[in-house]
Amino acid sequence: MTLDMDQLERTVDYINDRLQEKPRYGIILGSGLGEITESVKNKSIHLFTEIPGWPIATVKGHIGELVLGKIEKTSVLIMNGRIHYYEGYSMERVTYPIRVMQKLGIINLIITNAAGAVNPDFQPGDVMLITDHINLMGMSGKNPLRGKNIEQFGPRFPDMSQAYNREMMKIIRNVALDNNLELREGVYAGLSGPSFETPAELRFLKTIGVDAVGMSTVPEVIVARHGNMNVLGLSGISNKANLNGDSVTTHEEVLQAGRILSPKIEKLIEKFIKYNNN
Repeated sequence: MTLDMDQLERTVDYINDRLQEKPRYGIILGSGLGEITESVKNKSIHLFTEIPGWPIATVKGHIGELVLGKIEKTSVLIMNGRIHYYEGYSMERVTYPIRVMQKLGIINLIITNAAGAVNPDFQPGDVMLITDHINLMGMSGKNPLRGKNIEQFGPRFPDMSQAYNREMMKIIRNVALDNNLELREGVYAGLSGPSFETPAELRFLKTIGVDAVGMSTVPEVIVARHGNMNVLGLSGISNKANLNGDSVTTHEEVLQAGRILSPKIEKLIEKFIKYNNN
């Protein structure tokens, strides 16, 4: 499936007509992290179902609304909920919102997710700064850039050596330190889902250097970097590593952890934006 440029323009026009000013940041909220939007000032809320061409979120914990407003006096566009490959969408549809952000002129992306711990030292409720990722979806052929390259967005073979912006990582480390917030760091692996990982799969992921695993983020980051966006990634650790198969992982557990994680990630994002704009 190729990107429908006419549809993309209709989506962009709809959002542009509702913007007070061009957003400086695009923010994607993962499972159970929607409470972060409550602190947004001067906001307007637009359901995904109302936006022409926008794919619809179908998973519990993903409200499915676009929030336009301000954090720390800075204009933002927030996706309260995201679209996943396992919902039956193509990679082009999963990453469609990133293309919209790029057409809107947004150059900074803050992307969050709920992730399962692979690193045995990580605990539910921890926040992990994503320093790199492993694209296990794309390595098997599901790369979101497959097909004809759209030159107006980026090159045929985009570099991924710095998928996550080093200056943004430096800033958020300082923010965490200044505000006495613990910030883990590690490598995120993107799997297709929707089944959770077996103990053997988790042990394999640990062996190849993975610290946290989830079912999103990586396709969006690839498309963001293709369009030369600066990316900051944060994983909320929702459940502990189950390397021996002695516990059960559920989506309800993930959503429950989100209630603990939301205030932490919200504070990090707010302080980051304030710090980065000084």
